[in-house]
Amino acid sequence: MDRSRADVRETYDHIGEHFSKTRVNAWPEVETFVERADPADLALDVGCGNGRHVETLQERADRVVGVDVSRSLLDAALERVPDGRFVLGDASHLPIGSDCVDLAVYIATLHHLPSRDERIASLDELARALGPDGQALVSAWSTAHDTFDTPADAETGFDTTVEWTLPGGETVPRFYHIYAPAEFRADIGSSALSMDAFEVSSGNCYGTVSPASR
Repeated sequence: MDRSRADVRETYDHIGEHFSKTRVNAWPEVETFVERADPADLALDVGCGNGRHVETLQERADRVVGVDVSRSLLDAALERVPDGRFVLGDASHLPIGSDCVDLAVYIATLHHLPSRDERIASLDELARALGPDGQALVSAWSTAHDTFDTPADAETGFDTTVEWTLPGGETVPRFYHIYAPAEFRADIGSSALSMDAFEVSSGNCYGTVSPASR
């Protein structure tokens, strides 16, 4: 399946306005992670979409930066969070300094990157941005989801497309890499991050991570 990060950007620029309207509430797993975190000076939302988790991070951090590759979604984020700081950028090349982020979330974005090298590069970028005591929550869609007929002990996931239907009936294919839980843990282990906690919840893999060099 030949995809590029440009395809991801073009897809979400195309569906962003409608997609944003369907993404209203923060995920419970994110709310729990943020509630348990220490107060932060700077927080980061990688793949922030319409800013719903930026709002959650603002409850715990003095400053929050949201990064997304889609200008359409960033427009929706600015409308939702007028006092938010949002930056157009790529998860594999984060437009943020090193060792400066105290708290971060990287939710439902990793699985859209089209190659393993790019996915691990994005995890390395998150590790670079996190400060020595920084912590992040990373999620990806999992083979454990009841949508997929995948053996529970599968070691690797698979690439697929999931269609988004716009008003009027147009369907837009979205690339996903569906992670086997063992593969998700292995990719975290191959990056510059350390896995502090792991769970599968609501069909997603979740890893609480920190810089491996900490």
